[in-house]
Amino acid sequence: MTQTHAFFHDFVKARARQGQLVVQPRMGFSDAAAMRRGLEAVAAARVPAIGTITLDSFTRTGDFASARRAVQEGKALNGYPIVTYSDAQNRQLLAGLRGPDFPVQVRHGSSLPEEIFRAIVRAGLDATEGGPISYCLPYGRVPLAHSIEAWRRCTQLFAAASPSHHIESFGGCMMGQLCPPSMLIAITLIEALFFQENGLRSLSVSLAQGTNARQDVAALRALRQLGEEYLGPAEHWHIVFYTFMGKFPQTYPGARALMEESARIARAGGAERLIVKTVKEAHQIPQIQDNLDALCWSYQAACEPAALPLDEAEVQAATEVIVAEARCLLHTLLNLGSNIGRGIELAFARGYWDVPFCLHPDNRRRSFACIDERGYTGWAATGRIPFPRQLVAAGRQRPLTSGALFDMLSYNQLRYDAVPALAG
Repeated sequence: MTQTHAFFHDFVKARARQGQLVVQPRMGFSDAAAMRRGLEAVAAARVPAIGTITLDSFTRTGDFASARRAVQEGKALNGYPIVTYSDAQNRQLLAGLRGPDFPVQVRHGSSLPEEIFRAIVRAGLDATEGGPISYCLPYGRVPLAHSIEAWRRCTQLFAAASPSHHIESFGGCMMGQLCPPSMLIAITLIEALFFQENGLRSLSVSLAQGTNARQDVAALRALRQLGEEYLGPAEHWHIVFYTFMGKFPQTYPGARALMEESARIARAGGAERLIVKTVKEAHQIPQIQDNLDALCWSYQAACEPAALPLDEAEVQAATEVIVAEARCLLHTLLNLGSNIGRGIELAFARGYWDVPFCLHPDNRRRSFACIDERGYTGWAATGRIPFPRQLVAAGRQRPLTSGALFDMLSYNQLRYDAVPALAG
């Protein structure tokens, strides 16, 4: 097995101590030479950046034969097929490039990722992401129990490879949008606890940009508070924030404004790493230069002094609500089953955890979310989630029409596309 040197988490924490927000693209190319050029470009960017190898959809779903055939025929895929390429080719991709000043993370989206994890370890890489919930429920019909068992084996494999191998929970990004932040926080923290239970020491927890900057800052602060409560001191974990993952603005100024606001939110909320989007998200797969522009703009926006004016009283009030809801969800699950994996199964089977608008057969589909008059994302209906009565206002239990759902899906696109065109 290849000797792996672990750089990922140490790089992020060192930059955080210097007051820097680490920025990272979501970039993947099926051609190894193009993937190398993309990594080289990110490594040369004059911002604290991490490289990304995003895998293709065939590899994500375990269809390695189709990935291999595409590579042999020279057909472009929507990411890098790490299992198809040989270990020598994967190591050559990174040779002389990955190191203490330029870590690289593999991003994939697989609910059954064992072959991917093995290829990552053999390639000498130390970081990936996902989780038994976040890479199962949104992406297909693989039974949740199967995903939990596969991720248990993968986590143990990673932990055995090195005490510094790192997994980022994708739980704070479930469905990309229209999920109350308390549920996102509960999912990312329970996945982190699952990783710890299976031997992993180095991890990160996540959250995606929502529909109100003040609520997003509150959610990041809630995640920090609960992370310290459940995961312990943040020596071995950090927070990553994602630029909005839903329906993206179609105009250049709107897309750029949304991207830059996500960076300001990340800084105000105390995140240490930001996964960026580009101005091309609504139109095409971004190219290398699109990603470089996004990295630079986002980092510059995060460096602006007092760039995100906040009503601290409002943010604190929102933080308290999010903490209370998320703590209730975590307490409920942790009191089920003999281990966290079994607790996850039972929580979803009984509807005690229920992700709005998620159609996976193991999700009960009795909860719904809404966007209120302030732009906050909250609960429209809570199904069988056992929130205390004082947490669930009667006004939240409101009917949801298809027209209202469409408006919510377009909420960020419409308000950011209304941003005036940039001068020049």
